[in-house]
Amino acid sequence: MSQEIEEMYQRARAAFKQVEFWSQEKVDEMVAAAGWEWQKEENRKAMASLAVEESGIGVYEDKFHKIFTKTVGTLRDQAGAITCGLVSDDKAKGLKTYAKPMGVIANVVPCTNPESTVCCLGLSTLKTRNAMIVSPHPRTPGSTNLAVQLGRKALRKVGAPEDLLQCVPKASHDNTRALMSRCDFAMATGGAALVKVVYEAGKPAHTVGAGNVVSIIDSTVDLKTTAAKIVKSKTANNAASCSSENAVAIEESVYDDMMAALKAEGCYLCNEEEREKLRHYYWPDGHTLNREVVAKPAAFLAEKAGITIPDGTRVIMVLGIKPGREDRFSGEKISPVLTVWKWTDFSEMVDRVCEILKFSGEGHSVSLHSLKEERQTELALRANVGRVVCNMGHTAANSGGWGSGMPTTDSLGCGTWAGNMTSENIDWRHFLNYTIVTTPIPERIPTEEEIFGAYLKKWGRD
Repeated sequence: MSQEIEEMYQRARAAFKQVEFWSQEKVDEMVAAAGWEWQKEENRKAMASLAVEESGIGVYEDKFHKIFTKTVGTLRDQAGAITCGLVSDDKAKGLKTYAKPMGVIANVVPCTNPESTVCCLGLSTLKTRNAMIVSPHPRTPGSTNLAVQLGRKALRKVGAPEDLLQCVPKASHDNTRALMSRCDFAMATGGAALVKVVYEAGKPAHTVGAGNVVSIIDSTVDLKTTAAKIVKSKTANNAASCSSENAVAIEESVYDDMMAALKAEGCYLCNEEEREKLRHYYWPDGHTLNREVVAKPAAFLAEKAGITIPDGTRVIMVLGIKPGREDRFSGEKISPVLTVWKWTDFSEMVDRVCEILKFSGEGHSVSLHSLKEERQTELALRANVGRVVCNMGHTAANSGGWGSGMPTTDSLGCGTWAGNMTSENIDWRHFLNYTIVTTPIPERIPTEEEIFGAYLKKWGRD
């Protein structure tokens, strides 16, 4: 392990010890200070601009607005939450629960969200009295470090130890591994390959999984409105988000009308020849996604693939052929390319979605545009995902939004389906330990009738 990582850990540990027993009032003050600094217009402009400049991906305006949404949305979700000392007192059971921090948390951030991930998770770790050392992506060290430095400035202002927030100065895979191995807990936002690396570090961790959102559309919804929601969501930040729709599955009875609505919103459907050119560009070796396509605009993708699309095209569409490895377009594409499926039987389409997710995106999310509540229920029960977003643009709701009750986050747990510890939206609740104090209560042993009554009535005592 490098001496530099060890020194950073020791400084973070010392800062953590200073705030370990702080009052809720003092904790909330430093959280507000950091949030205020991160949401300032001039700071959001600087972070968003540098992130696009470094990475060459995404859309400046979308990043600028996203930093605000993630920062203020996280503060909204945390408002009034008790994270210090006694957090629960159940007198009937004689149980008192005390919240405790974890210590020093390693935060491995992606190049797709190198700044908002710092803000979002930084507020969560500060709220829970943890220190955070950030490991930036090698492509975006400057924007990540800028976010950390702004947070440190805020901490200094209110007299909090600034080493509660640190950034590894030299981004590398070796430093990331060393950091995760040294810290008390790890949080890593990235794809399936990163999950394995995180757990090899040997420390408890939260990880995330790949997205591959299929948006099912039926005949009960307004098609024009639905198309507008989907395209706005799909084009946000050039589809850099794992919550971006990767496919639409349209009921056959409204297929032509829905396709017309999508085309009116700037979508272009490839013919077979164009689809094949796009496929070769996206997967040159037949199975590995060309990283050049990530979060690039439709015009760029078309030019590189050698196809001609109309001026003003916002999303490129291709027809889905078969779920799974035989059709790579059924997987996550992290770019403004949308795969189109057609269905007549809803349950059969759910089967197909499950097959698609087995190939790419299991545990993450799925989308439904329908006024039939029973379809929400069927999809939720049968699809192995952590989230089902209904009648909303997926990126505007899945990880929190002003019109969504989902917790605000940049890190989406995908459960055991994706090798993760949780299937929830990861926020402050996931960075606490708890100590429970138990005291005597009146003894009560349940009767035979209470425990076995229904069983004995049906099956008897034999």
